[in-house]
Amino acid sequence: MEPKDLNVAARSHRSSRRSSPRSAARASSRGPGRRTALISVAAVAAVGLAASLVIAFGPDRESDSEAAGKVGNAPAATTSRATDPSSAAPERKKASPTPSKSPSPSPSTAKTTPSATPTTEPTRPSPAVTRQAGSASGPLAGRIRPGVDYEGVATFYDAGTGEGGACSFGASDDVMTAAMNTTDYEVSKACGAYVRVRAAGGAAVTVRITNECPAPCKPGQLDLSAEAFAKLAAPSRGQIPITWSLLSPGAADPMSIRYKTGSSQYWCGIQVIGHRNPVARLEVRDDGGWSALPRTEYNYFLSEQGTGCGGALRITDIYGERLTVEGLAVRPDVAQATGTQFTAR
Repeated sequence: MEPKDLNVAARSHRSSRRSSPRSAARASSRGPGRRTALISVAAVAAVGLAASLVIAFGPDRESDSEAAGKVGNAPAATTSRATDPSSAAPERKKASPTPSKSPSPSPSTAKTTPSATPTTEPTRPSPAVTRQAGSASGPLAGRIRPGVDYEGVATFYDAGTGEGGACSFGASDDVMTAAMNTTDYEVSKACGAYVRVRAAGGAAVTVRITNECPAPCKPGQLDLSAEAFAKLAAPSRGQIPITWSLLSPGAADPMSIRYKTGSSQYWCGIQVIGHRNPVARLEVRDDGGWSALPRTEYNYFLSEQGTGCGGALRITDIYGERLTVEGLAVRPDVAQATGTQFTAR
């Protein structure tokens, strides 16, 4: 009987180990439920892989950019640079070894660099000049004729700069000047003439007529500048006998034309400046012809009705040479260069 009891007790001990709560839990964790979960995860992964393969190798695969567009995602940076030039970063260009030519600036926008010396008058084209030769004649030459020696006396005065001279030439640095007696002044016909003055002792000087010497100056008399008289004799002598004759200097600058202050197209006074030979006549063009203007004692030719003011001028010297000047506008009190000169005689 005793052995039987031992077998029952042993069986009973093994039964109690299987039925304990900890043992049951371990059994549960290692049992069929864990295997089922592992199988489920494997199955899902297999299905996902299969789907990926189908999409990857399917015939209707869309591009990344198209797919991104459908779902509203921005394309990758490399794609945007390749397909959207406006969003790409600006390309840096290398300087060309030979610079390209720039178009000429428009005349309306081109700037000009100012002159170092300011000018008050705009640059104008040179006037057109026509020359016609001539020979000396009595009516043109007047009282002072070429090749004639005149006798008289020389006195002197303080001519200064010559600004107040009757010939209206204005101030000048030239101090070798003289005033002509009223008779030989001949209503300013002597203005601008060059004369060679010789003293009895042989000394000589060349002077330009810029003024008039009224009475008591006598015909043949010259009232020289103090500087010119000193070339002939001591100023203490006061007056000396002389002979003088007309001169056509070899060197002379181009002559100019000046319109009197107040001139316009309706009235004008015209003066010739810097002429080598005495001026005998000034004409203006009128309806295709030429009209001579009267000369004043202050050495301007007047157009009282405005005839020819601002038009072509024809200037004649006492030798008959004519210079026709065109292209000079009425610009009061401005010496306008002609670019030409009478022939030396």
